Amino acid sequence: MHYDLNTIWFVLVGVLFAGYAMLDGFDLGIGALHLFTRDDTERRLLMNSIGSVWDGNEVWLVTGGGALFATFPNVYATVFSGFYLAFVLLLFALIFRGVAIEFRSKRPERWWRQMWDVSFSVGSILSALLIGITMGNIAWGVPIDANGEFAGTFLGLLKPYPLLLGLTTVALFMMHGAIYGAMKTEGELHDKLRRWSMNSIIFFVICAAILTMATLLYVPRMAERVKDHPWLFSIVLVNMLAIANIPREFYHGRDWRAFLSSCATMITLMALFGVDQFPYLVFSQPNPENSLTIYNAASSQKTLGITLIIACIGVPLVITYTACIYWVFRGKVKLDRASY
Repeated sequence: MHYDLNTIWFVLVGVLFAGYAMLDGFDLGIGALHLFTRDDTERRLLMNSIGSVWDGNEVWLVTGGGALFATFPNVYATVFSGFYLAFVLLLFALIFRGVAIEFRSKRPERWWRQMWDVSFSVGSILSALLIGITMGNIAWGVPIDANGEFAGTFLGLLKPYPLLLGLTTVALFMMHGAIYGAMKTEGELHDKLRRWSMNSIIFFVICAAILTMATLLYVPRMAERVKDHPWLFSIVLVNMLAIANIPREFYHGRDWRAFLSSCATMITLMALFGVDQFPYLVFSQPNPENSLTIYNAASSQKTLGITLIIACIGVPLVITYTACIYWVFRGKVKLDRASY
């Protein structure tokens, strides 16, 4: 790995998307778990646990997409045109999730709240599933012609491996959301979320184990770099220790540390994905020579340099804003007149 501007931007774009997955991941996880409780007060508590941060978390997705457009425009064009229908569905899912949060408690009627409860939960699950399917297709490979254009169909994206990665992503976000909810609530709902956290950990571990075996058997390319550089197995080890530490922290009543362990789980998973994918941004299957890499799909060196300067100014601002919001709204969730 040569640390030139192309590699730096590969890492930085990965950091932005990893930040989105880690932050909006628990939002989507809360949504996926939302219908498991039928008490109106508990559902309001779940929504209000993310009510002050969910829109700020999506800034990371917008920033990541903007960075991808500025630094690797060919990838942006190929992926957003080839995955057009999937991204439109993702956009609608994210929109309906946000609308549901804002509209649910505007009226007291049961049918009204149930309608938005379903919208919130379905939008969250569909968003997580589509994100995982997209990553699964990037790992598996998509048909790209000699001009760098997508040559497949929407149904062609629904292969077993991407669907398995989509299911694993849903399980991961459910685990992450349950742990965050346990950290933000108290009483009976807190106890429920702790139980859901343990169940979702089991669900995620099963999905991850099956996905790992499928990757080794059918996508061996995604494990070659770890095989060639054994020290990279340390990332896998940290990931396993982070997952194992979650129930340990719960046992000692340290919800905050359990949440940090969940964050470490997501960061190490994204790091492994990036390490194994490098230097490909979009792998072409069945014609690897048509793949889009950090070199043949990048902007000019001048553009990469200017955008890096802008990023060095903008990213710390985003991090500072995010940290301030979480500090202001720290502590357990309480319902009042201003709550959702």
